[in-house]
Amino acid sequence: MCCFSQRIVSVSNTNLFARLSGKGSQFLVYQMQFQSEVANAMILPLPVALPAHEDAVRFVSFEGYDYFFDDLNSGFPVENLIKRMPASRFVDAAPQAALKVHSVGKFVASFVPSQSDFDRLDPQFVIPKESWAKLPEYEDYGFAVFQLKELKGKPHPMAFEFPTRWPDQLFFPTVHIHDGEVHEYEEFDHQLYVQDSAFDKNAGQYRGAKQVNAKTGLVRSKWRANQFLKPDLANGFLAPELLVHRMELRGNHPNKDTIKPTAPALVSRMDRPDSVLPDSVRKFWYLGPGAVAVAGLGWLIGRRNKRRMEAKSSPQS
Repeated sequence: MCCFSQRIVSVSNTNLFARLSGKGSQFLVYQMQFQSEVANAMILPLPVALPAHEDAVRFVSFEGYDYFFDDLNSGFPVENLIKRMPASRFVDAAPQAALKVHSVGKFVASFVPSQSDFDRLDPQFVIPKESWAKLPEYEDYGFAVFQLKELKGKPHPMAFEFPTRWPDQLFFPTVHIHDGEVHEYEEFDHQLYVQDSAFDKNAGQYRGAKQVNAKTGLVRSKWRANQFLKPDLANGFLAPELLVHRMELRGNHPNKDTIKPTAPALVSRMDRPDSVLPDSVRKFWYLGPGAVAVAGLGWLIGRRNKRRMEAKSSPQS
């Protein structure tokens, strides 16, 4: 996701990693390259389990593993071609109302339990209420806020664990707000990484960095995590024995979050071996089950109409 409290000059090379803990929470790691002309903050809406309180999110420093996504990317080699290869100051709100702040490596971070709690942050680190009003799905979300201490660069990954309301889905905050406005479509430059045993079971063999598996909709890593990553530096966010799976989201896309089901029943609904859904329908998975259903229904109606036309044009016996 790229939601900034102030207008941003540029943001690119966005990477996210997600894994369910199996204990009612989700791990999320985020990193991007950016440039801003003013003190800014990254704001990440989260589908936290309710009721939420300001201690619900556990922030973790990845300052000691700032090359985490470089290591993740190294698990997807191109076969036979490439071998593995001014500061802002946080200003508290009134002492009796201030949210807790956490020093997380080179960030100052806070968890905002609800939209109304943004009043407890400095206004320069808040997205206007008018913008959130255009995103009603976030009405009961919580928000992780990371204050950026630099005006440009590629800071170390932001990492945290939050109690999720979706125990069988992985959530990637990919909605964009760069200028205080919510646009229907945005340019994406994202790589999304996941770990889950359900994907491992359907991953098949590694066939290259661009080979998307028909069952998962993802590219699997060549090796298990402990063979190309450093789990001891990842603060428990990695499952060492599992593969890593990746998808690229680039170009102009609907400005929405990305949701990936992990439960076998949800995975098999779209990606079962006997599925007849074409790639034109499969590509809608990142918009969530509703978009998949609409796309699938449209395809089926079109297929039925085509068969009717063919029957009418066939010579009668």
